[in-house]
Amino acid sequence: MIRILSMAWAVWLEMIRRKDLYVLLILLLALLFVLMSLNVFGLGGVVRYVADVGLLFAWIFSIVLSVSMAARQLPQEEGRGTIYPLLAKPITRAELILGKWLGTWTAPAAATLLFYAVIFSMVVLRGGVFDRGCLAQALLLHLSLLGCVSAISLAFSTRLTYGAAATMAYVFIGAAFTITPQVPELVVQEKGFTVNALLVLYYGLPHFELFDLRQRLVHEWGAAPWGAVLQVFLYGVVWTAILILLSWFGYRRKRFQRGNVG
Repeated sequence: MIRILSMAWAVWLEMIRRKDLYVLLILLLALLFVLMSLNVFGLGGVVRYVADVGLLFAWIFSIVLSVSMAARQLPQEEGRGTIYPLLAKPITRAELILGKWLGTWTAPAAATLLFYAVIFSMVVLRGGVFDRGCLAQALLLHLSLLGCVSAISLAFSTRLTYGAAATMAYVFIGAAFTITPQVPELVVQEKGFTVNALLVLYYGLPHFELFDLRQRLVHEWGAAPWGAVLQVFLYGVVWTAILILLSWFGYRRKRFQRGNVG
């Protein structure tokens, strides 16, 4: 366990050193200040508009940070040759995968909490308010989703370079957000092989739309039933566990050669 935590801490230190978080935070702050000061589409600084756009960018920034961090961890270790002393300590490959995942989940999760704190502060300054129960649920499911996102990126990085792993992760996540929710409507309009292909996508991809409570939070619809929220949270835990297991299967027998970059 100590070795896993040590590797997770190394990921945190890398995030601080690379300053990715600072750039995204400054972009979010700049965006919110612009929204509050300009009369965009006649909405001006309407609280719901500011909250809606702010939360959208918090989701985008957190996913970008999570994918970029997770996808580069293993290829970076291999490219630098530091994978050899890591595995010689000894650290098992399962511990390596768990440590990298823990770091690339908790670091973006902490950044997400900071994003939400900034948005919450801006909304309060404009006289708005968030339902505390709904806010807690939105954060819980958002953090659960980031665990899946980190695991997806890490799984692709076990066999691909950083660029390829990040690209595949974005395609996978984009499909889960955009295609999966539309499958029930598309199935009605199609037939034959296309229907089977769509059903494979529907059951084979995670349903990330379930984790998104932004509209409920922005429009003050109140907290969702906690039983349903916990089911979605456990759904995310199961998907994350499956993806981490796939990462381990993809990495446990991988052979390295000097000069190999992933």
